[in-house]
Amino acid sequence: MMVFSKRHLSQWILGFLLSSLPGLYGNTSFPDNVVVIKENVGTALLTCDTDIGDNVTWRFERDGLIEDVELGGEFEQVGRDLWVSEVLSPITGQYSCWFKGKRLSSAYLLLDAEEEYSDSLISCRAKSYSCTFTCIWNQSEYTAVRLGLGRNCSEGEKTCSWVAPLPDGEFQFELAHSLSPYEEESQMIHVTAEAIIEHTFFRMTKKFYLRDIILPDSPQKVTCQELGENLNVSVQPASSWSTPHSYFSLDHEIEYVYKDDGKSERSASPLIPKRISRLRVRSRDPLVLSAWSQWTPWKYVTY
Repeated sequence: MMVFSKRHLSQWILGFLLSSLPGLYGNTSFPDNVVVIKENVGTALLTCDTDIGDNVTWRFERDGLIEDVELGGEFEQVGRDLWVSEVLSPITGQYSCWFKGKRLSSAYLLLDAEEEYSDSLISCRAKSYSCTFTCIWNQSEYTAVRLGLGRNCSEGEKTCSWVAPLPDGEFQFELAHSLSPYEEESQMIHVTAEAIIEHTFFRMTKKFYLRDIILPDSPQKVTCQELGENLNVSVQPASSWSTPHSYFSLDHEIEYVYKDDGKSERSASPLIPKRISRLRVRSRDPLVLSAWSQWTPWKYVTY
């Protein structure tokens, strides 16, 4: 059997990234039963989930090939279960137990990445103080990704869910929280991500307050009314913004372009000069000084 050192494993992963080969799971779903172990350290236990007796056979599946597990060396079967020691990349993949030609259950044996990853791989946004927010995993090289609240994705509590990738390769998740929009936050939200790249697994956690990810949608309606030598601009928040608006207020910034010289200015006041050709508006939450929303499309002014 070929022996992989840590250095060889890193080069192998890098080669995968550069060549963008299709992954083990074909960008479909996250495996239900994942067993993660450090390279060449300790022993992994693969359990056969069945009430049938001990007379089961284990098979190894990888890259479209299926073969019986040859006991001895790295593999020892105890009852229905399989113990795998000195795990290196060539023996990672899907293992399944069989009885009389029927697959009973399967497990995926993966190597722990053993690396620190930046939480910038995940970007989260809340359009309002409602009970949901969105997180995007922005690395398309990974073949399966799942996200959830807390730290329990692989610890017996199935709190994390997977999604299929978007056409651009990103993974977008909608998560629900139980925070009250009328109380000051005292605890940070913990979002755990687990990802697979070929036969390697890693986990990371991103922590933040909900107020730190507030980013309103752009206003849904902008109207103008003549008021002497000025225009009075009225802005209606996006339908996704929290209500009542008297409690969940927004600041609006108006950008406008003069008719005569084409110069532009910005104003936080709803009163702007009358002699303009067009304007657009964006919003933000003034209490937490959130990021500004996207600008509305340019509105041409006629009167």
